Amino acid sequence: MKFLKKYKICVYAITKNEENFVDRWMDAVKEADLVVVLDTGSNDKTVEKLRNAGAIVYEEKIDPWRFDTARNIAMDYIPEDVDICVSNDLDEIFVPGWREKLESAWTKDCTKARYLFSWTGSEEKIQKQYAMEKIHGRNNFRWVRPVHEVLEYKGEQEEKTVWVDGLILYHKPDMSKSRSQYLPLLELAAKEDPKDDRIMFWLGREYMYNDKHDLSIKTFNTHLSLPTANWSEERSASMRYIGINYEKKRDKVKAKQWFFRALAECPHVREPYLQLVKTGYKESNWELTYAMVEKGLSITKSTDSYLTEPESWGEALYDYGAISAYNLGLYSEAYDYAQKAVEMNNTNERLKNNLRIVESKILGI
Repeated sequence: MKFLKKYKICVYAITKNEENFVDRWMDAVKEADLVVVLDTGSNDKTVEKLRNAGAIVYEEKIDPWRFDTARNIAMDYIPEDVDICVSNDLDEIFVPGWREKLESAWTKDCTKARYLFSWTGSEEKIQKQYAMEKIHGRNNFRWVRPVHEVLEYKGEQEEKTVWVDGLILYHKPDMSKSRSQYLPLLELAAKEDPKDDRIMFWLGREYMYNDKHDLSIKTFNTHLSLPTANWSEERSASMRYIGINYEKKRDKVKAKQWFFRALAECPHVREPYLQLVKTGYKESNWELTYAMVEKGLSITKSTDSYLTEPESWGEALYDYGAISAYNLGLYSEAYDYAQKAVEMNNTNERLKNNLRIVESKILGI
């Protein structure tokens, strides 16, 4: 049975020097009625390749650069008769059949759609997954924030967001690209709206990434002081990152204090447990390491937020569990943990060797 289109759908994007992504991206968005792209200054074959593949391309330089400005200009080029606008970047790929799923969920009173965003690498190895909402109606939306931009609704009717089951967008970025523009843009965003707790958190994280530890600690403390910063998982991450900054500054006492505060703030996610596991390991405090491994592994369901760290759901806790149990003389437990770690990563020779060591101990070899 042939699928009947219900709505006029436009995919729109901004780009600069992404010729290597064009063919893959255009193939992924071909289900749309039209594709509108704003090129912001490419000096490679991005524009030529996009046009040859059927995209409508406009060229405009944005100075000073802001992501929200660029996306709003791109949005303004979308024809007024479009029903659904799909904001998309060239390093992102929709799973085939996305249009049918979107149209099946969308209704005439919808304003926005939410769907699954999977970062990075390949469909077989997902690093992070969380909800995304960059699909929206043609009118009453503007992008805000110079970086980490989000859609802001300006309409008079009640905003209605629909979840699109099965619609998945894979992010497969070019990891060689510089992040240098993010820090000044985040500083600008925090200056424009110092009460935006999400921007303050991201700015603190960016300072940490750039080894500006004192600024990072100060910014995370500002984040924690904001009355709107009430999401326990993000507050916990802020505290954990403060601890990591102190660790980088070689202040182990304050680092450990903040790691425990992070755990107390949000005990239902694995990340603070893994952090304390690592602290125990560095101190050869096997009791702490083992206890935190057991507590961490008792959490069996991820929140799937953007703060979820893949390491917490890989073999790491089992690996540290095997090492700490072995040093505590708990060889049977060490074997179980070591075996599980190998099952989760059977290409790691160190994990395999650890399993052999535990086996030898148990067998008395």
